Amino acid sequence: MDLKSKIILISGPTASGKSKFALKLAKKIDGEIINADSMQIFKEIKILNARPSSKDKSNIKHHLYGFLSVKKNFSVGEWLKKCLTKISEIKKRKKVPIIVGGTGLYFKSLVDGLAKIPKISKNNRDKIRKLQKKIGQKSFYKRLIKLDPLCKNYINTNDQNRSIRAYEVFIQTNKSLYTWFKNTAIHFQDKDFEKIFIDISRDEVLKSLSNRIEKMIKAGAIQEVKKFNKLKVKKTNSSFKIIGIREINELKPDKTNLSLIKEKITIKTRQYAKRQMTWARGHMKDWYRIAPNNLNSYLNKIS
Repeated sequence: MDLKSKIILISGPTASGKSKFALKLAKKIDGEIINADSMQIFKEIKILNARPSSKDKSNIKHHLYGFLSVKKNFSVGEWLKKCLTKISEIKKRKKVPIIVGGTGLYFKSLVDGLAKIPKISKNNRDKIRKLQKKIGQKSFYKRLIKLDPLCKNYINTNDQNRSIRAYEVFIQTNKSLYTWFKNTAIHFQDKDFEKIFIDISRDEVLKSLSNRIEKMIKAGAIQEVKKFNKLKVKKTNSSFKIIGIREINELKPDKTNLSLIKEKITIKTRQYAKRQMTWARGHMKDWYRIAPNNLNSYLNKIS
């Protein structure tokens, strides 16, 4: 199996061994790794995000890790633009781009393209959010479907975020969000990719999580959160979604509460892993699924 002409995509739920597998693959096919995890972009949080070690980065070139301040937000469109630049640079060096992470929307934007939707005005954004809050999701969804019937095929009744986004786009542009999607430029053909999803069982995830969280606490995750708190980041910023920050802040991290903190982080991470698996079932149906115990067999088949 020859992968040297491909763009390799590696996804899977958190704690599935994506990074370790990407490193082994990069060594075998002379590749460089690009991050596709929306939380690994933040430079001040390294432990909670399980960012690749300095040793890993010295052996294989890594890109788009820890480059953005936690005080800033970062969109899918911005990631795609940077990722396309990195792919081009890596290919010019005659290396293989290996994109690894757990953020489904990043992969979707790369494979399917990203609609260039005009920016939503603050006035429209505020007005629509106030409306949704005032009338509730059920009534808001009914109004959305009346306004934009196409949404019925794509958005679940209870999906608040997507409902608001679709409503905003229609009010701003007088066109359905899904009409914009249909007119999206695609950067690559499907044959350009090798798409790998690490299909780990729920029990394996739990076991892996327990070990990972223990290591994070020992490595200084609590101290990392204390430093983060001093930066006075707005709670609306996406960096606040990093699992562990809220959980550590909710309880005084002393010996009494340490086991409870670990438990809370485990529960939150497990829920996140479940959402990643659900996303994959809906959006990554054509990806090649490999169980963790078959990863070495896959590597052995590569020429």
